[in-house]
Amino acid sequence: MACWRSSTRRPSSRCSSSAATARPSSPSRGLRISKPILTLYGRPGCHLCDDMLAVLEDLRGEFGFEIEVCDVDTDPGWRERFGSRIPVLMLGETEICHFFLDPAALRAKLSR
Repeated sequence: MACWRSSTRRPSSRCSSSAATARPSSPSRGLRISKPILTLYGRPGCHLCDDMLAVLEDLRGEFGFEIEVCDVDTDPGWRERFGSRIPVLMLGETEICHFFLDPAALRAKLSR
């Protein structure tokens, strides 16, 4: 569940995640493959954040990623960095888009 959407309990960490479990790509090699993890920065009461998360949830099957949701108000550095420019979708340290989901930018980042 998204941090900013939780109304009944406070999450134990600043972000909630359904991160992928690494699994062997080949039983004989024991190599690990993990899904890309997208980070969505937002805050409670942000309808754009909720909208972007809903679209991302719909696209998870197509693109094979996991989503980590972070409330910018739980970290002073995030609050300073993002301010009211939320939601922001990141892959690692690379911004994919903000305010509205850009499917073309998402597709380009995930295809690399």
